[in-house]
Amino acid sequence: MALLAQAGSPAQPPADGLAPRRPVLRALKYVVAIGSVCAVATVGVVVGLNRLTGAGPVTERCTAELDGSDWYLSPEQADNAALVAGKAVARGLPARAATIGLATALQESKLINIEHGDRDSMGLFQQRPSQDWGTAQEIMDPVYATNAFYDVLVKVEGYQDMAVTDAAQTVQRSAYPDAYAQHEMRSRAWASALTGNSPGALSCELAPVADDDQIAPDAARDVVVGRLGRDLGLAPATGAADPNLQDPASSTVTVDATPLTPDDPARGAWATGQWAVATAHATQAIQVHVGDQVWLREEAAWVPAETRLTPGEVRITVDAAE
Repeated sequence: MALLAQAGSPAQPPADGLAPRRPVLRALKYVVAIGSVCAVATVGVVVGLNRLTGAGPVTERCTAELDGSDWYLSPEQADNAALVAGKAVARGLPARAATIGLATALQESKLINIEHGDRDSMGLFQQRPSQDWGTAQEIMDPVYATNAFYDVLVKVEGYQDMAVTDAAQTVQRSAYPDAYAQHEMRSRAWASALTGNSPGALSCELAPVADDDQIAPDAARDVVVGRLGRDLGLAPATGAADPNLQDPASSTVTVDATPLTPDDPARGAWATGQWAVATAHATQAIQVHVGDQVWLREEAAWVPAETRLTPGEVRITVDAAE
């Protein structure tokens, strides 16, 4: 009100002694409108500066799309999801198994390899040494924990036709048997992408690889090769450069994904390619080429490639120091 009074002489009160309402309301509307414009302008400046500086997204995240809906995970969660689904594919299990595994890990640990839980529970699936799941050291190894989960799941008769929460409960024997159901749709979306059934459905919004984090090309390549073997049981075919490569200092790993799905090489390639996107935060991947599509880290999207790869072939390019 003090600001309004400075604009001119104060108005005389009416005969009934009530303060005038309309001028005040009108002035308040102007103040709100000006504030809204300023807020929008500020957001626009922040977004614009973010793009100009190339700082990357404010919040890094990964997305799996299914039936028109986007389902998000953090880069750390996506990395673990890639392992859980990757092990299902490597073992020749159906996408349903991956969905059950992901729903279980989301409920038990939020897909984070934690060292604590209820009583002696720990790891991705909150398995307990006292319940013969293995030693604490073994359970904290996400590869061991994931294989241990699937070792029990595959013994559940008819698990493919069971409700996700029932199948998960049969393995886990949780005190909250219905809790797994809330994660089914998210898990289906991620399982469908990571098993290659939904091509081009998984992407990550990641910041550029920092100069201080870059390592030598051979070392960067070894990181990808090690993870390929650990998660998918695949070995690289060659280290040839990808024609789509924009940064000559980077290193490309070419993979033959046919062993994953011998009867459907294209699906194996998409399973491997989208695994590579989901693990890009850890491996420093900046480009993934599958078929006639290439995922670019700077675009956070799949775009048409200059060349088409043969079915089953995948090229993963990682950032590296010059």
